[in-house]
Amino acid sequence: MSAEWVRPMKPGPLLGESGGLEGFVPVRVDWSVEDGVGVVTLRRPERKNALTFDSYGELRDLFTRLNRAPEVRAVVLTGAGGEFSSGGDVYDIIGRLVETDMPGLVRFTRMTTEVVRQMRRCPQVLVAAVDGVCAGAGAALALACDLRVGTPRSRVAFLFTRAGLAGCDMGACALLPRVVGAGRAAELLYTGRMMEAEEGERWGFFNRLVPAEQLLDFAKAWARELASGPAFALSMTKRMLHQEWAMGLDEALEAEAQAQAICMATRDFERAYRAFAAREKPAFQGD
Repeated sequence: MSAEWVRPMKPGPLLGESGGLEGFVPVRVDWSVEDGVGVVTLRRPERKNALTFDSYGELRDLFTRLNRAPEVRAVVLTGAGGEFSSGGDVYDIIGRLVETDMPGLVRFTRMTTEVVRQMRRCPQVLVAAVDGVCAGAGAALALACDLRVGTPRSRVAFLFTRAGLAGCDMGACALLPRVVGAGRAAELLYTGRMMEAEEGERWGFFNRLVPAEQLLDFAKAWARELASGPAFALSMTKRMLHQEWAMGLDEALEAEAQAQAICMATRDFERAYRAFAAREKPAFQGD
């Protein structure tokens, strides 16, 4: 391949159309973007960042809009006040659900599962920064992220069965076995017990444990590192990690062959080659 070789095709933006976040101003969660990294903060510290109907709706809308926000290349999800999230608010949600009819209950559970669906669909790599309590729906949100950073204070519990519910909430029965293994997932989902930080790292739930005072800075730095990489290739990796669990080996190999060929048609692939040839660091642009 010569330096004069010219790629015959010029693909446009590959992370979706722009403008997805235009006019979006959440009220129940905090949202900010800096250097291509978005930060979502669950902010109800007086209730350990318990989730409400409104916060579920804003999270669903935010992650849906991220499909059309190529300016955001990675996202950190965290909680305020030294806690991640205690899950669904007992009074705002659970107290009202016991008085709700079946159609209303299905509408609610479909809304919560839609949050996870959009988290897995959005092209950005999601990094959960988990301090303190991470329970119930909060644990499901952390699980739905691509990477998880905890602290020695982190305590995780999928405590749905302790509330008289099944452990199969917000994708937990599908996602948790992939992260920690089937046997360990069964233990956590059947018992609803707390998983302490060191156990969570040993079992693979946490990718890293860092001191609490360094948590957000570490998660942002990791996200910035990812954001500086080949955005389309990373989004393709995320998509294939998600899809290939439902494939046999032959189907997965063919899917990967097609996915990799698509990545080879990007400018970032060409940039990487030319930087390698020049012994320079590639400057990826996501196209």
